[in-house]
Amino acid sequence: MTNPTAADLLRIFELQQANQWNVKASSAEVRKAKLAGLKAAVEAHADAIVAAVLEDTRKPEGEIRVTEVMNVTANIQRNIDNLDAWMAPTEVTPSLNPADRAQIRYEARGVCLILGPWNFPLGLALGPLAAAVAAGNCAVVKLTDLCPATAKVAAKIITEAFDENEVALVEGDVSVATALLELPFNHIFFTGSTRVGKIVMAAAAKHLASVTLELGGKSPVILDSGADIDKAAAQLAGAKQFNGGQACISPDYVFVREEQQARLVEGFKTNVAKNLYDETGAIKKESIAQIVNQANFNRVKALFDDAVAQGATVAVGGTMDESDLTIHPTLLTGVTPQMKILQEEIFAPVLPVMNYESIDQAIDYIAARDKPLALYIYSDDEAAIEKVISRTSSGGMTINGVFSHYLENHLPFGGVNASGSGSYHGYFGFKAFSHERAIYRHM
Repeated sequence: MTNPTAADLLRIFELQQANQWNVKASSAEVRKAKLAGLKAAVEAHADAIVAAVLEDTRKPEGEIRVTEVMNVTANIQRNIDNLDAWMAPTEVTPSLNPADRAQIRYEARGVCLILGPWNFPLGLALGPLAAAVAAGNCAVVKLTDLCPATAKVAAKIITEAFDENEVALVEGDVSVATALLELPFNHIFFTGSTRVGKIVMAAAAKHLASVTLELGGKSPVILDSGADIDKAAAQLAGAKQFNGGQACISPDYVFVREEQQARLVEGFKTNVAKNLYDETGAIKKESIAQIVNQANFNRVKALFDDAVAQGATVAVGGTMDESDLTIHPTLLTGVTPQMKILQEEIFAPVLPVMNYESIDQAIDYIAARDKPLALYIYSDDEAAIEKVISRTSSGGMTINGVFSHYLENHLPFGGVNASGSGSYHGYFGFKAFSHERAIYRHM
């Protein structure tokens, strides 16, 4: 439904409220059939998804097929394959009387609201939806208005797979999201910025709704003295190219020893050139996503300009093409904490580098700031790795690599405090949309 009125939203919500108990009581087989229908609809519209996301974001087609089609269908199938085990009650031996019975049952939260982001507009909406359906919930899904073509394809998928009294998709601007947040949903799942996450959490508090907030933050990278700098440089170049650096777990700044910085710069430059530029030195714009809109382009350029004005050195890149919102992968050295680029999430292919002398210095800097969604360290020193783990906090962490804690579906993915609340992926997604109900039976 496009640009629904408050009355339209209330009608859908009341339909789902009335139907929630039927959906909650559904068997694993019924839920798996619904998930199979969702998967089939995604597969049937795969080419339309790619075309729509390309229109909205100018992402590389290969990235779109992986993040918005293949990952989505694999996630749905994972729910199907594991649902019987996930739904099974957990038996507990009673401490009051061992002859009695006690168990934990996972029951649906009820009617849920899923608010998706623009950086992975389909994948980060249908992923949570699959978990919500697996757990036996009804759901209203709203994609961002920054990706209108994708939202239209998503609406076709949802309409083909579900009746609106179980799952409905609505389209519209921020006023639609605001109106949705006035309704007494049982659970709200939001992916986006920390600023908007606070608005969502405040709205949920009015109805005492539970929330899962997948936010972001400034995810640091520590290159320890024994780090493989060539490996780190290659992976950081790839990470900042991925989706044009517009990923919540994208490395946001780097600590490197002064004596290793030149090698990091050269490795980053070499890999960016290999990944993105042709033999004439021209960037292959079809291989990197544009910045999502003019406002975000202006925001990133202002961060970059402020850093350079305060003495940062453009070691790699620095080209910003406003005509098509392309930012070339950029590495800044000589960055200092007072620069704005170290004070807010960048969300672009720009990577500031700071020098440090001891692992304690890097740890103290990270620990004094908001807890990030991701933390990365490259090191062969187990004591240093353990010190970072024990003296910092982050939603997740990958050692000697990037993104792996997100990609591993047997691990929970989520933030902590300013970077989010709650987690999902696989079994943890099923739990996010479930209430653990305690049941005690006297025998």
